[in-house]
Amino acid sequence: MCTLIHMTDLRERLQRTRRVPTPWPDDPTRGIGGADLDALLARWADGYDWDTHERRIRALPWTTVPAGGTELRVIHQRAADPGAPAVVLLHGWPDSVLRFERVLPLLTDVHVVVPALPGFPFAAPLTTPGMSVDRIAGIVADALGELGYARYTLSGGDVGGAVAEVLAAGHPDRVAALHLTNVAPQHAFTADPATLAPDAVAYLDRAARWFRAEGGYIAQQSTRPNTLAVALGDSPAGLAAWLAEKLVSWSGEGAFTADELLTWITAYWVTGTIGTSFATYAEPATLPDRIETPAVLSVFPHDTKPEPRSYAEAFLNVAEYVEHPRGGHFAAWEEPEAYAADVRRAVKLG
Repeated sequence: MCTLIHMTDLRERLQRTRRVPTPWPDDPTRGIGGADLDALLARWADGYDWDTHERRIRALPWTTVPAGGTELRVIHQRAADPGAPAVVLLHGWPDSVLRFERVLPLLTDVHVVVPALPGFPFAAPLTTPGMSVDRIAGIVADALGELGYARYTLSGGDVGGAVAEVLAAGHPDRVAALHLTNVAPQHAFTADPATLAPDAVAYLDRAARWFRAEGGYIAQQSTRPNTLAVALGDSPAGLAAWLAEKLVSWSGEGAFTADELLTWITAYWVTGTIGTSFATYAEPATLPDRIETPAVLSVFPHDTKPEPRSYAEAFLNVAEYVEHPRGGHFAAWEEPEAYAADVRRAVKLG
């Protein structure tokens, strides 16, 4: 991960940050506020202690598993009971396995596997094209077989949720249940409104408005990842602005302290993975039309596009639809007790 050279270089770059003016310095609809970014960069340059966080991350029970012609790095937390159920936690973008740090202590009675998805922080380096959601699902399935798990519950959202859907459809004999915080967003582009309930059609309209207002990052990461990787990989200020805007705006109020934000951002900086994290946006994926694996859908009010049950049921076998009063896109971090409780709901379905 990190060396003294990494952090010395980072702080030197931060000291040389060239901030250019815009006409909308603190308009939240135009991106991260200038004052908020300045405060975050000042903390990153002086006072933020990555070493402490790195030691904690390194102390997690990491292992590396050969899978799908590559290597998958995973956190593998074993339960005391060898016969305990297995749960696989799948993160998304713009985060990493750190999404699940607060959930791990709440799931000690089950075996937990948290893959560092290929291309993301802490994963093996990604240097070749083709790392789609479909391929990642196959790699995760192979790795779980290598670890000795023939049947398991999948839990996740965002990219991880899409991986879970593909894995469940491809291996229904292995996936006992699903726990998701969202339906894979790709379904919104293929759904036939004529087959949906009225509130599901209304949801498609809301989702379309969200994509128009907030989805510019998707277009850039999926069509011009090389160009964007240069800007964000060379400028810590640019990286912080790109990631912090999403981390803050997609979560509930007060979800992150400044140092917590910086830890998630530093994970991308020291591993040099911002460009490779775009792979699942740039590589085409084929999602199943419907998955019959029983599913728990957890809905958090500050997530980007919370779905009504009728919409989710068009694609998932929704056994339980759980609405929560707090939390957002990073629910496992924001509301770990609620998240862990819903994981257990899914384990019971299997």
